[in-house]
Amino acid sequence: MSDKEYVILVDENDKEIGIKEKMEAHLHPELHRAFSVFIFNENDELMLQQRALSKYHSPGLWTNTCCSHPRQGEKTNDAAHRRMMEEMGFDCDFEKAFHFTYRADVGDGLIEHEFDHVFIGRSEAKPTINPDEVHDWKYMGMEEIKKDMQKNPGNYTVWFRIAFEEVDHYLKTNFVNRKID
Repeated sequence: MSDKEYVILVDENDKEIGIKEKMEAHLHPELHRAFSVFIFNENDELMLQQRALSKYHSPGLWTNTCCSHPRQGEKTNDAAHRRMMEEMGFDCDFEKAFHFTYRADVGDGLIEHEFDHVFIGRSEAKPTINPDEVHDWKYMGMEEIKKDMQKNPGNYTVWFRIAFEEVDHYLKTNFVNRKID
């Protein structure tokens, strides 16, 4: 079995149209399926992870709780739960909130062009981070993150800065005057 990772290529409606080796999909970008997980604690603070310093792109940058790509034949929800365990060392309940498509330069000639499924949940679990994936973690409130991203955008992954705006809008639209659960 090959140790290469593949992503699922999709059309603008998230219909699978093929697979491509992950690095190739980032060097010669094609739209592919991805997911982003946002886990909040009881104080409505978002659990952020700092990407491992050894990552091939965006090392050491802060991002949402977990994100990755499903494998061929794997449901996106199942992949999100798998990666929560692999990256953060815990799993919890979360639900798909929405999806969006974006294309962004992540540096070193790599482009992310993703149909991103966004999952939102709540947990009080303390992560047991995988050092190959995650360097550190912390909780921050949404307003605190927004202010810090305005002041220090280079400390955050490109896709998180895009997804954050979408999540912030979603939460304000769907959970006005109440906690997110």
